[in-house]
Amino acid sequence: MSPWLSRLTRLGRALEAVSEWSGRAVSWLALALVLLVSYDVGMRYLFNRGSVGLQELEWHLFALLFLLGAAYALRHDAHVRVDVLHHRMSREQRALVDLIGGLIVLLPVCALIVYSSWPFVHNAFVYGEGSPDPGGLPHRFLLKAAIPAGFLLLALQGVADIIRNLAVVLGADRGVRR
Repeated sequence: MSPWLSRLTRLGRALEAVSEWSGRAVSWLALALVLLVSYDVGMRYLFNRGSVGLQELEWHLFALLFLLGAAYALRHDAHVRVDVLHHRMSREQRALVDLIGGLIVLLPVCALIVYSSWPFVHNAFVYGEGSPDPGGLPHRFLLKAAIPAGFLLLALQGVADIIRNLAVVLGADRGVRR
């Protein structure tokens, strides 16, 4: 393997480690969400007590789980894929398709969403946006900040995938694992 490809492969592994770490950290939100929903349902049906703040926190955790967990899903190829021809291709052909898709679809879309969501987050912070519902949660900018953060993590994993697929296409993928 050439020195530049070897350096790129090391970079790809480092980026995959970021996705792995963030995904494992975010996975704890699933447990928190289950406990919160169980508590909320129990309070509503057993004691006739509901809370707008708890219900909003449920959908906030759900949104964080998906936004910040997308890179982990991509890392482990656990995302939704329309697999009409992909499974019939050779490993090199799949890598080429994924390489091109990452370059012309994934990275540009991630860049567009990060770029276009930033003013959305900034305005929520500047204006102190909170829930419009009585008893709702304040600091809506924290949830909105997960949009660019999640797509930045997804883009980093996309770069790692592009590097790995490039190594496969170039036939220099010995020791490069998924």
